[in-house]
Amino acid sequence: MITPFTALVCPLDSHPLTLANGSWSCTDGHSFDVARQGYCNMLAVQNKRSRDPGDSRDMVAARSRFLQAGFYQPLAAAVTRQVLLTALPAAPLSCLDAGCGEGYYLRELAAGINDDRQLRLAGVDISKWAVQAAARQSRQVNWLVASNAQLPVASHSIDRLLCLFGFPTFAEFARVVKPGGELLLAEAGPAHLQQLREMIYPELKPLQAKPLPIADGFQAVAEELIGFDLALNTPQAIADLLAMTPHMHRATPEGRSNVLALPSLKVGVEVRLVRLLRDS
Repeated sequence: MITPFTALVCPLDSHPLTLANGSWSCTDGHSFDVARQGYCNMLAVQNKRSRDPGDSRDMVAARSRFLQAGFYQPLAAAVTRQVLLTALPAAPLSCLDAGCGEGYYLRELAAGINDDRQLRLAGVDISKWAVQAAARQSRQVNWLVASNAQLPVASHSIDRLLCLFGFPTFAEFARVVKPGGELLLAEAGPAHLQQLREMIYPELKPLQAKPLPIADGFQAVAEELIGFDLALNTPQAIADLLAMTPHMHRATPEGRSNVLALPSLKVGVEVRLVRLLRDS
């Protein structure tokens, strides 16, 4: 069962927010309207580094098509398994996805629970296009435009925090995660999309396996390497995969052309999931 996530604080003064008449408001009079699509923009102007930060509308559309086609479903299943691994079945679980994109992993988490488990879900992304796309696909989650550097979330309110291919801000994560709560990081493994990278770069440097992350307030307790193969049989699927990776911008024009000219592609996915425990 999905219940509302309400542990929000004002991004301007950190006072608790309450929802009334379609707006989140604090006692100092700051107010943030819930858009008709079902999300709320809490990104303060002073925290913007550009007029339109985060992923563009085209990047979000490409990732949405790719993920909705089910290509990364084994990874989503692994994320759901890790989130629920140590959770007590009868206890409510608050989960925040910091850098949620179009919300695929939270939607898969919501779909993967039984009716006896109670989840409170929130997704944060700095891209308004990503959050709009997420809100269009699910009203079960509290979707917010905000920055990982200043999460509009109450201190010690989160049981599980996801940062999947995102930008971890460990001090802020330590603030919002409950003592004994968990942070789940997803990073590219050494062989991630190697066949794609071999086509893009003239000289491919092997990715090095990273040590377990060390972050103040957290202890790394487990690591899982998720690997599976993809068969992309249309140019659109190949173009969408390229568009949702950093290689789209790092590749030379020739490298991009080589990939986009392919009628099909077989490529391996390798993702490292690291689970960190918040100190008590």
